[in-house]
Amino acid sequence: MAMEVYLVGGAVRDELLGLPVKERDWCIVGATPEYLKNLGYRPVGKDFPVFLHPDTAEEYALARTERKTAPGYHGFTFYAAPDVTIEQDLGRRDLTVNAIAKDANNRLIDPFNGRRDLENRILRHVSASFSEDPVRILRAARFAARFYPLGFRIADETMLMMKDMVQGGEADALVPDRVWKETEAALGEVQPHIFFEVLRSCGALKAVFPEIDALFGVPQSEKWHPEIDTGVHTLMVLQQTALLSEAIDVRFAGLVHDLGKATTDQSKLPGHPGHEARSVKLIKSLAKRLPLPSACRELACLAAEFHTHCHRAFELRASTILKVLNRSDAFRRPERFEKLMIACEADARGRRGLEDRIYPQADFLRGAFAAAVEVDISDLKTGGLSGAHIGKAIHDRRQHAIEQFKNNYDPPK
Repeated sequence: MAMEVYLVGGAVRDELLGLPVKERDWCIVGATPEYLKNLGYRPVGKDFPVFLHPDTAEEYALARTERKTAPGYHGFTFYAAPDVTIEQDLGRRDLTVNAIAKDANNRLIDPFNGRRDLENRILRHVSASFSEDPVRILRAARFAARFYPLGFRIADETMLMMKDMVQGGEADALVPDRVWKETEAALGEVQPHIFFEVLRSCGALKAVFPEIDALFGVPQSEKWHPEIDTGVHTLMVLQQTALLSEAIDVRFAGLVHDLGKATTDQSKLPGHPGHEARSVKLIKSLAKRLPLPSACRELACLAAEFHTHCHRAFELRASTILKVLNRSDAFRRPERFEKLMIACEADARGRRGLEDRIYPQADFLRGAFAAAVEVDISDLKTGGLSGAHIGKAIHDRRQHAIEQFKNNYDPPK
């Protein structure tokens, strides 16, 4: 049997959609690992045979089939041999739109009508084996977020299968690394809130992000939140962060900044006194469960603790403004302070009917920061002061500069 090479997966899908192809994956039929090694391919796969091309370094995988042997993502055995056909390999994939191949003559191999589903804007499972891998719930939700602007939706029968998987406990078997990997990718999409809407629709949000799921149904004051529901507000904030920034840490901060509202005492509703500190605590707990990058954890905690400070910026004392600047490490990491401002602006705009509101508080705080940065401290090191006294002198001068800025500030009309 002669070796055949096929372009597979996302490259074929995106090419058919007229989208830029960012990376290409290849499938090889009719070869063995030893044969590929002799051709100069470098093996990299741990669980199944994947190789890097000797010239392009693109990934080439041997065609394979898989069989479920245990619960969860790792509960599979794989069979990769020269007799596995391209159709069999495509049959183990998640969605029909990802189960299209193209041969060396540019002929499409489409045994599951993925091209038809592309044209009809449908995300549909390839086969019943979809239900064997809980990661596919996350992947379906991620693709729904990616292709939502193009009008894609998840097929009804696929959504029903996802619900059955959740009810059967498959979502409980998801490992933290894969949950965060898929979530991080989803946060990078144009409409990341769709990822969480899909997970909630099939019941998986409660399994993988119970802190977020608990926000739905929790009321807020209609005076400040016309949308009332905290969960709805949370996804609106995430949507706004996606409009304001491509940074994953900003988007994650918008997503989790209000987690503490789910733990508000019923007698206090619809107010949420002290939710900021409770949100920080829940974010830190979430960071112990999932492998969050430190940038995401740190910015999220800052946004949780200080978003109400920022909304009330014009009322803050100079000392409180300086506290926000110091706690966000603005003088050493001004880019993180800027991200905090963006997250707070997204929070203010993530409210029904207020999506286009201006947020002058951010510019006010930026101005206060600029005034503090411009303080001349060059004489302090030569003035005979010790380290602690130098620090206090810098603090006092910066606070005075912020006070002067406040006194001279002309708020927008």
